Amino acid sequence: MNAAARRKLPLWAVLALNMLVALLAIALVQAFLVKVYRVPSGSMEQTLQGTRAGGDRILVNRLAYAGSSPQPGDVVVFTRPASWQGETAAPDGGGLGSAARAFGDLTGIGVSNEQFLVKRVIAVGGQTVGCCGSDGRLTVDGQPLDEPYIFNDFPFQASALDCNTVPSSARCFPEFTVPDGQLVMLGDHRSDSADSVADCRTQAGPPSSDSGLPQVPAAACVRTVGTADVIGEVALRIWPLDHAGGVG
Repeated sequence: MNAAARRKLPLWAVLALNMLVALLAIALVQAFLVKVYRVPSGSMEQTLQGTRAGGDRILVNRLAYAGSSPQPGDVVVFTRPASWQGETAAPDGGGLGSAARAFGDLTGIGVSNEQFLVKRVIAVGGQTVGCCGSDGRLTVDGQPLDEPYIFNDFPFQASALDCNTVPSSARCFPEFTVPDGQLVMLGDHRSDSADSVADCRTQAGPPSSDSGLPQVPAAACVRTVGTADVIGEVALRIWPLDHAGGVG
C-alpha cells in the first residue's frame, strides 16, 4: 500500500495496519532467528531463575545449531517430549486464556501454548554417562565432570551414602551409552529437575551385588532428547534487568 492510499484510510485503520505489520515482523524473527522464552521452572537455578508461573526471560538463538549439533555444557530450550514429567503450569482455560496464549505464541510475550523445557546438555550420542565416581561426581566417558553451576545436588557421602550403600544416594544412576542423535539433559538445580535421569533416581533400589550400581537398568528409566527437538541455545537473560546477561 503506497503513501497516498494510506492517507485515505482513517487513523484507526492506519494504526491497525502498522500493528499488524509489526506483529508479522516479530513473528518472522522469532520463527527463524531468535525467540524470547520464560524459564518455566526452578530446575535451572541458580543459572536461570524460574517458577511454574514463569521466571527469567531468555533470548534463544534458533540458528545456533544450523549445520551443527548441541554440545556438552550448552544450555538449550527444547520441545518437551510427551514422556517427560511436566515442570510447567497447566495452560489457562477460557477464551481470554486462549487469546493470551495465541498472542504469546506469536510474540514471545506472556503465556504460550508451546510446551518446552530449559536444561543443560550433559552428554551427546556415543558418549557414556553415569554417576557417580568415588568423589560423587558425574562421569562422561569415564572422566569426572567439573560442574560449578550445580545448585542443591542430592546428598552424597563416601562409604555412608554413596552408590554402594543401602540405601544408595539419589545422586546415583546406572552408566549408559547415549544413542546416536540423542542428548542427555540435566537441570543445574540437580535435586529439583525432571530431567533425563529423574526416573532413575526415584526408582533406584539397593545396589547390585556385582557392580554396586542401582538395580534399575538404564534402558528402563533414562529419557533422552532428540537433537531435532532442540529449539535453540540460550544466548542471554534479558529480563529482569538486574539479572540480565550471559548464561554460563
